[in-house]
Amino acid sequence: MRWRSYVKKLPELSLKWLAVYTRPRWEKKVNQLLIEKGLESYCPLNKVRRKWSDRVKIVEEPVFKSYVFVKVSDDDRKAVRMTNGAINFVYWAGKPAVIKEKEITAIKRFLDEYENVEARPAEIKLNQRVRITNGTLMDQSGKVLDVRHKTVKVAIDSLGYILVAYIDRSKLTSAQAK
Repeated sequence: MRWRSYVKKLPELSLKWLAVYTRPRWEKKVNQLLIEKGLESYCPLNKVRRKWSDRVKIVEEPVFKSYVFVKVSDDDRKAVRMTNGAINFVYWAGKPAVIKEKEITAIKRFLDEYENVEARPAEIKLNQRVRITNGTLMDQSGKVLDVRHKTVKVAIDSLGYILVAYIDRSKLTSAQAK
């Protein structure tokens, strides 16, 4: 009996939140189409006050332009790709980028509490201390030597040597100076 209940819950374990890249200004429509297909989808919306010549109205706009989050198994990914307005999944290291459940929950909680939220990529500046969040050098910290469009030149000062590496910006986060 216990085994059967475990097997029934097993598909739930294989569901992952993935980011879907959409056509511009199609976020809400893609979200609705995914829900109509029976998939769990989330399009974070921001309440924004818009003023027209004759009135002021509160409208809901997507927080992340051209992105929708969907919780699916590997088998359901084709159905997501075949959705009108969905271009493809967001990839990380050759695989669809998986978003942690706690990050989706944090976004939901944040948007429930605040209005007129703005999402901006974190700025990385010259001489800033950063921590590497992904890859071979994960959890190492260093100093930014150069900032390019998608990569950052970081001096990693460990073991008495300075290693210099070009690292994808998305794999860095700000770090406190030691």
